[in-house]
Amino acid sequence: MRVWLRRNVIAGLTGAVLLTACSACSETAPEPTPRPSSPAPTADASTGLVPVTVAVDPEFAQSPFDEPRQALVPAGWSMSVWARVPKARLAAWAPDRTLLVSQPSTGEVLRLQPTDTEPRQSTLLENLDQPHGLAFDGATLFVAESDQIDTYDYADGAATNRRTVVAGLPDAKSPDLKGAYAHALKSVAIGPDGSVYFSIGSTGNISAKDRDAHPPRATIMRVPPGGGPAEPFATGVRNGTGLAVAPDGSVWTANNGRDNVADPRTGEVDMAYVSENPPEAVARLTPGRELGWPYCNPDGGPANLPLIRDVQTNADGSRMDCAALPPIEQSLGAHAAPLGMSFTDGVLPAPYATGALVGVHGSWNREPPLAPEVAFFGWHNGELADQQTLVGGFQADDGSRWGRPVAAVVGPDGAVYITDDYADAVYRLAPPRR
Repeated sequence: MRVWLRRNVIAGLTGAVLLTACSACSETAPEPTPRPSSPAPTADASTGLVPVTVAVDPEFAQSPFDEPRQALVPAGWSMSVWARVPKARLAAWAPDRTLLVSQPSTGEVLRLQPTDTEPRQSTLLENLDQPHGLAFDGATLFVAESDQIDTYDYADGAATNRRTVVAGLPDAKSPDLKGAYAHALKSVAIGPDGSVYFSIGSTGNISAKDRDAHPPRATIMRVPPGGGPAEPFATGVRNGTGLAVAPDGSVWTANNGRDNVADPRTGEVDMAYVSENPPEAVARLTPGRELGWPYCNPDGGPANLPLIRDVQTNADGSRMDCAALPPIEQSLGAHAAPLGMSFTDGVLPAPYATGALVGVHGSWNREPPLAPEVAFFGWHNGELADQQTLVGGFQADDGSRWGRPVAAVVGPDGAVYITDDYADAVYRLAPPRR
């Protein structure tokens, strides 16, 4: 495996580091193919975003950066290709100010160390089972593999003394699943009291038997402080790929919802309805929270979305009383495919100072395709505001794409680092110098 690193000076490595990492997997399905050339994005007056050319070192100029690419970013911000990392997924900043990036496809966790010339790359961990979620609790590194959650002592650029927190998690190797597992990748986040939260995705689109499995799938699980058996914390979470802890200690998920849902007015699967429904949920998780899958779906939005009956799985409401469930706090567009989620607090300039960053992978089954982006939800008085686009421009009007963000985390230098498993890149999004 080769990782390309941009030769640039990482200036001013100061400021707070957010040590929360989150994400998970998305549907595996055909997607729009990049075209040799795409029209440049134009300024969007509704969002205040303007087009900028993504800076690329010549040694990184392989596809899709073999031609100029433009992104939409806030006025005065810049964006560059900081590293070329094949199939880069989730990321977390370590206490020594190095960026860790997971590579489920290779079984590795990479370490990218900024220097005065170029980031220095090394393999931190290898021979793992689809490592995905990364999180820190002080100097303890948590890694979510597809079949278990492990911890390591992190010091001097090395991860040692591996301990298994939870074993026997379901993945494609589980005998009862016989290789059929659409959402095997796991995410992990650490609460302020030391509780460990991790996702177990559903095996498929409407595989209701997941709810009765052992351990239950389509859940967010919790290990209490100090260890112990993992128990369901929230259920009916089809694929809680985004998993993060907010500034007030609350746990949030950005969840991938149903595909090919029938129109409740007709009972038919109509692409006009499917393209707009159901919205992807962004929800605060509390003990016993139920998000309804596969019997209930969010409806409307963008905020305080009620849950309505899924007419294919819960036509008469006997499987679950959707109206009795609390509304979903926030949402993204249908089939947006949110992946990594993190919170930032007081590092970025207004209006992005405090809130949630979500890597939006973009749709695979919507017409027209929903564009990939980095989304931002402002945090106000313990609540998330409506979604804003922080970075866009990855998709042309014809649906062709050159990138698909996975996760975004704020670095110690006050910039946002964005992983992209489609362009095989890590971007550095830098606000104006203050």
